[in-house]
Amino acid sequence: MSSASASSGSSGSSVSLPGDPPGGRRAMAVWGVGVSVYFVAVIFRTSLGVAGLDAADRFHVGASALSTFSILQLLVYAGMQIPVGLLVDRLGTKKVLSLGAVLFTAGQLGFAFSSSYGMALASRALLGCGDAMTFIAVLRLGTRWFPARRSPMVAQLAGLIGMAGNLVSTLVLARLLHGVGWTAAFAGSALAGAVVVVLVLLFLKDHPEGQEPEPFPHHGAAYVRRQIAASWREPGTRLGLWVHFTTQFPAMVFLLLWGLPFLVEAQGLSRAVAGELLTLVVLSNMLIGLVYGQIVARHHEARLPLALGTVGATALTWAATLAYPGDHAPMWLLVVLCTVLGSCGPASMLGFDFARPANPPERQGTASGITNMGGFVASMTTLFAIGVLLDATGDDYRVAFSSVFVLQALGVSQVLRLRKRAARRERERLVASRVETVHVPA
Repeated sequence: MSSASASSGSSGSSVSLPGDPPGGRRAMAVWGVGVSVYFVAVIFRTSLGVAGLDAADRFHVGASALSTFSILQLLVYAGMQIPVGLLVDRLGTKKVLSLGAVLFTAGQLGFAFSSSYGMALASRALLGCGDAMTFIAVLRLGTRWFPARRSPMVAQLAGLIGMAGNLVSTLVLARLLHGVGWTAAFAGSALAGAVVVVLVLLFLKDHPEGQEPEPFPHHGAAYVRRQIAASWREPGTRLGLWVHFTTQFPAMVFLLLWGLPFLVEAQGLSRAVAGELLTLVVLSNMLIGLVYGQIVARHHEARLPLALGTVGATALTWAATLAYPGDHAPMWLLVVLCTVLGSCGPASMLGFDFARPANPPERQGTASGITNMGGFVASMTTLFAIGVLLDATGDDYRVAFSSVFVLQALGVSQVLRLRKRAARRERERLVASRVETVHVPA
């Protein structure tokens, strides 16, 4: 397949389709405003990952209760993906991003002043609600401002910038937390949320001038059901969900909550060294994201091998780490583990490259919402399983982290089941779009 065809296939439309957004500096500026909201959302989302041990002390809770913070946050996030996708399709990016930024800023501020476990839980739920509105809106913004052939790379760049937010949590917020204390660190970080709200209100636009989407009427609950059902019927949407499910969660669980306790309590590392390894996960993610984006933009048939290869490498390195015969795995193995975990985020983005060409523009938000649920449902399930198993086994991290393999096996079985149907349907849509382009009047 030629490069142009690969791009078309990956984006779901022909490169020469009429009305393709022009891209350029203006697009980068507007998209930059949108992705800054996602950047801040990820800082807030992952802030608990560097504060897990402090949160356990502050609220006097054990492993299961500690995992409830992240589980509730992800439960809200996952549960809102389809509603948010529908909202993005209906209301546009600016309104959804503005509301999301207000909510996650309020959640972070509430978490800063939480004096009880219940208040802290409510704050994380509010944060998860706002966070849920960011990524799908940013994906939609990219499709409105950039040519279709750029979609895989733009999506990977959005993920890369999100991981930079994780880096800020690991390097900056962790130091603030131990320097100025809980309330000042979390309240100070909430100021970034206020900044992005202002940026969105002043500078973000849903689409370029003269490229307004065709208005379509809203028909209430019946319309919503049809929108969801039509997206779900596409094998590419379901394949995208299972690719996201299988690839994202090992790194998400590690960064969001359990990585620091595992490295400190199970591997005997200092907090400083553990923080450096968490930083390695983020840096690896950013580098691999650029590589994956370039590969898929040129060879869309590489999507599935990249996804399955990532799952295999992750399972192998986790198995080697957990099965190591000594009390602690050697540093070189932990470095390899964290480097490989960095590939999970970029691999999860490939799920959207299956869902995108399977759905027309008016269903892109809904399809992205369905896909994005996958990894967060898997993360939520694994966070809960690890917390329960740690309490049940007296903090046996080897047993607890073995739950990763169960979800990987489930996800791979579904990916293999759907891959042929999705590929056949995508070829049919690609042929139809080419025929449509040829017959467009001059």
